[in-house]
Amino acid sequence: MGMDQSVTFTNCPIPTWEAVSALLTAKGYPVQMRMIDGQLAFPDETPPPDWKELRIGTPQGMITIRSESDRLMFVTWGNADSEMQKAWNALTWAFAEAGKGSIQSDGENLSAAQFRDKSPLPDSINN
Repeated sequence: MGMDQSVTFTNCPIPTWEAVSALLTAKGYPVQMRMIDGQLAFPDETPPPDWKELRIGTPQGMITIRSESDRLMFVTWGNADSEMQKAWNALTWAFAEAGKGSIQSDGENLSAAQFRDKSPLPDSINN
């Protein structure tokens, strides 16, 4: 069973993978593409604009992102340790930050800044 949280982009488009990856890299938290819509991908591959599911490699493990029109779902294992949860939060935060989205997590609706202040994230993201 997995855990999920989402980011909704009501008044703006979902940000590109390039923008999110560049933001995380600039923060010292590099990530790599692993799969696009069920197909293996090169680490630096860019998904097409109409992608439905991404698997992203982080230093702690893989996170799944599912696209649902104006919303993205971020999924990790239900038994994810604290470091894996930080990776899950990092990707969630980065998409919200890059696209000015609203994060739905634990029954709350948060901006990227509010989520960053409240949630455990990798140290490099908080610096």
